[in-house]
Amino acid sequence: MPDRIRWWNACASLAAIIVVASHTGIAQSTTTPTPSNAGAAPQAGIVASNEDDDAVLRPLQPDFTLINLPTTLPLPTHKSNFRLTHRFNGNLRLGGFGTQAGNLFGLDEGATVGFEYRFAVAKHLELAAYRTTFNRSTQFYGKYDAFHQNARTPVGFSTILSVEGTNNFRGQYAPAIGASMSRDVANVTALYVVPMWVHNSAAATGVIRETVMVGLGASVRVRPTLFLVAEVTPRVGGYVGGDPEYGFGLSKRVGGHVFDLTFTNTTQGTTFAQMARGGFPNSLYLGFNLARKFF
Repeated sequence: MPDRIRWWNACASLAAIIVVASHTGIAQSTTTPTPSNAGAAPQAGIVASNEDDDAVLRPLQPDFTLINLPTTLPLPTHKSNFRLTHRFNGNLRLGGFGTQAGNLFGLDEGATVGFEYRFAVAKHLELAAYRTTFNRSTQFYGKYDAFHQNARTPVGFSTILSVEGTNNFRGQYAPAIGASMSRDVANVTALYVVPMWVHNSAAATGVIRETVMVGLGASVRVRPTLFLVAEVTPRVGGYVGGDPEYGFGLSKRVGGHVFDLTFTNTTQGTTFAQMARGGFPNSLYLGFNLARKFF
């Protein structure tokens, strides 16, 4: 009963954050008419300001995730996105160059694969379903993009509510609540802070524990559509297992496609609960993400 009460209290807190954030975004988007436009009716299909248009290209945010961490990139209403994650199981830190070349740098060791589909059910509100082959973990989550960075707002802010379970969502349920905050700097770098609380983060041990983690990430544009990306997710409270999850790599945007070449210290850290459990010591794994926007 205490765990159930704690979970419902957390949900209530997130709902309050969303309400406050949405009212903040409305207040920030309100402008005072000038004499030139006073009394003029808005034309159909014309957006008064593209700062609140979810379809506007955001050059420093190519995708809805950095490597594993969620970003603040919005999805236009009734549009969707597909993402494939692929983490090869060969540890690049074991053996010498000859050994690694012999198994094609981990590609011969099999892989952990995940599929995600997200859909914007309303303005600023996305729902997503993600399944990974590790323990057949299935995650359902929602993201509300409360406001975006613009001339009046120094950061972008999104709230996240998630629940996942193993064996095709049949057990070891792990709810999570968090936020993603972003800041674009000098039209070159996007910085991210992703605080998150995860319940039942030690499910595999049979003991119910909780973890508070704060993901930190950055995306640096080196070419108009090419980015260096990196992230690390230290745990700051509760259950801590293994090393903090981290990753780095390259991200390339080609039209509606985004391809990420990744190096991470875990093959099993693509859901929020898996990230809370951390990465493997002395490990590095090759992988990639492939995403396709349908808008």
